[in-house]
Amino acid sequence: MNRKFIPFSFISIFLCWALLAGCVNFSMPQKELQTTGFYFDTVITVTLYENGSQQLLEECMELADYYERLLSATLEGSDVWRINHSAGMPVTVDQDTLTVLETALFYAELSQGMVDPTIGSLSQLWNFGSDQEDVIPSPKAIDEALSHVDYRMVSLEGRQVRLADPKAQIDLGFIAKGFIGDQMKELLLSKGVSSALINLGGNVVAVGARPDGTPFRIGIQKPFTDAGTPALTLNLSHVSVVSSGNYERYFIKDGQLYHHILSPRTGYPAQSGLSQVTILSDRSIDGDALSTLCFILGYEKAALLLENYPDIQAVFITEDGNIHSLHFDQAL
Repeated sequence: MNRKFIPFSFISIFLCWALLAGCVNFSMPQKELQTTGFYFDTVITVTLYENGSQQLLEECMELADYYERLLSATLEGSDVWRINHSAGMPVTVDQDTLTVLETALFYAELSQGMVDPTIGSLSQLWNFGSDQEDVIPSPKAIDEALSHVDYRMVSLEGRQVRLADPKAQIDLGFIAKGFIGDQMKELLLSKGVSSALINLGGNVVAVGARPDGTPFRIGIQKPFTDAGTPALTLNLSHVSVVSSGNYERYFIKDGQLYHHILSPRTGYPAQSGLSQVTILSDRSIDGDALSTLCFILGYEKAALLLENYPDIQAVFITEDGNIHSLHFDQAL
């Protein structure tokens, strides 16, 4: 049995410095400041190129810690943990938790449940990313977990959240990192930072451009290859880039690949003909939700959905290695 675990898309997106993938090399500004932390099972790196300070980097990590203590499903005492252990009773949550839940429910409604914040009972069952033995859940166990996956069971009233099904479990893994990236970006902009990169594994937020005004060069990981091998590179500024793929956390059993992007319809890993989806958007929370949704939908259905969002750019890599793009004005 083969297993691979890359914490929350750690290498899905990377800067194309020469030390990583042999892409275009550029000298690093003398003012560059960087810090790294580990939150949401994700290596978070913030790099400030202009108008930054060590104190500001520390504030970014404090922000990540704060949101983990609100939005983590596994951290005891978090808002999400308290909702999941409330036995169906109303729970008063932070306004930021409410904002993330509202956005998650918006995408659940938009997709008619193809992405669903109550997928926790199912994701816990598959247990991707743990150190335990890889086990394919029984059909009976999957059916039981699916019976508690229904975003319509979440009710919001003021700052109170209630699960009509006491056994439902909220998991905001498909959207939380995007929200954190947006909040970090707002913090940096409010402090006058004009050039920075926020990297939350598979989520990268480009604040401005490089100090010389040229775009950042971002590499998109080629599925099932060595870390830092690009399928393509993009020149980007002032944008969020989020990738989701089936090569990040998976195991192979009896010749079948089982990955962590689960379908709320079937209870099994989504089989859509895609290996990866990359979404470029103004808000990272939107890119986070859409990358997961589009992966589950597959290329054709996702392309139809995104026709309604002309400001969203997308790259699809199919299982046969073909690359398709949508709404791009640069050659791929």
